[in-house]
Amino acid sequence: MSGVQAEVREGAPSRLSRMIQLPTVSAELEERGPGPFEAFVVLLEELYPLVHEHLTRERITEFGLLFRWAGRDSAADPAVLMAHYDVVPVDESDTWSFPPFEGRIEGGFVHGRGALDDKGPLLVLFEAVENLLAVDFTPARDVYLSLGGNEETFGDAARRIAETLHERGITPWIVLDEGGAVTDAPLPFVSGTAAMVGVGEKGLAVVRIAARGDGGHASVPPPLTAVGRVARAVNRLTPGTFPARAPRAIQRMLGLFAPRSRGVGQPLYRLLASWPWLNARVFAALGGEAAALVRTTVAPTRLSGGTADNVLPSQASATVNLRIALGETVHGSAKRLRRRIRDRKVRVEVLAGNDASPESPSDGPQFALISRAVGASHPEAITVPYVTMAATDSRYFHRYCPATYRFAPLTMNAAQRASVHGVDERVAVDELARGERFHRALIEGLPA
Repeated sequence: MSGVQAEVREGAPSRLSRMIQLPTVSAELEERGPGPFEAFVVLLEELYPLVHEHLTRERITEFGLLFRWAGRDSAADPAVLMAHYDVVPVDESDTWSFPPFEGRIEGGFVHGRGALDDKGPLLVLFEAVENLLAVDFTPARDVYLSLGGNEETFGDAARRIAETLHERGITPWIVLDEGGAVTDAPLPFVSGTAAMVGVGEKGLAVVRIAARGDGGHASVPPPLTAVGRVARAVNRLTPGTFPARAPRAIQRMLGLFAPRSRGVGQPLYRLLASWPWLNARVFAALGGEAAALVRTTVAPTRLSGGTADNVLPSQASATVNLRIALGETVHGSAKRLRRRIRDRKVRVEVLAGNDASPESPSDGPQFALISRAVGASHPEAITVPYVTMAATDSRYFHRYCPATYRFAPLTMNAAQRASVHGVDERVAVDELARGERFHRALIEGLPA
């Protein structure tokens, strides 16, 4: 790292509070209108004047912002640092400790929707760039800041940004988006904290399972109605529908955790790191998040059918959400569902989806750069690869950049991770300073 002595501006928590106060809820665009999104763009100009003076900015689609920071060698492949400024809705029936769009600063935290996902990570990125510009720093290569305003609704802003760079012949040297975080107690028996860096991202598919049947009066039902046929099909989609396979990232993660483990954890993690097939079986047996790391998951989310309580339904359907494991595809997953259902009268239709990403290397210079930046911001944490299970905007970049990573440089305990898309979302004020330090170190450390 070059160790640039940038003076850190005060007031980052207040700036994040002002961001949170703008309800950029992409799922409620029709109800709220584009006003909050345009206000956010204007707010960025006010909060980060040097960024807007020294970087060029493009509007790509209605909700995409692309900033270019010219480096000393603009012929070198650039870095793309990503974030999104839209947030998910708030369920009015939930009880929050503070109003979700007030941006209250209290108890050492900034509270509100978007504090962690993803306005907090966006803020620390812009804080770092603003602070470096204040001391006339120029990065070794170009740096792009890619912001999307419809990530939570699977919008096309990030996709169009990725395509735009590709059309211009630009291949990023590194892409970094949200996805992982610094966590405590990452696995049983593991001591200390870990910076979990997503080196791969599960794919996503929304599948409709549908069947038709003869309508009529419910007093004379057939052996199997349309509703019954769909229910039987859904019932056949057990957690074991897809085989368990351990990605390389999980093996490397366990190998790095083994020396930091206590008791039985050390030999256990060494064993699992050495035997991928055993690793996959153990994680699958644990269920929950562990199982989701090693297999495609199947979650029925919606059921519909029928028009009245005493009328046989002529049609019925179920919606199934798949999170596709690394190495698998949307097409292959749909074929497996059909084989598992074993009923030619049930239609399986893919409504939307994208394949899982390939794994980015965890032993190359880009991952090493992230690790060194973590050392500057969270020196107590070990940097390890893992698989990101949620969808991020970076999925549009991995086809163009083999070094695509997912990590937000903020510590999140279990309660905070549960608050993402949930209740009482909040970020620690101290973490905003550490997140800024991470991005400053990352940008300073970009190689020539």
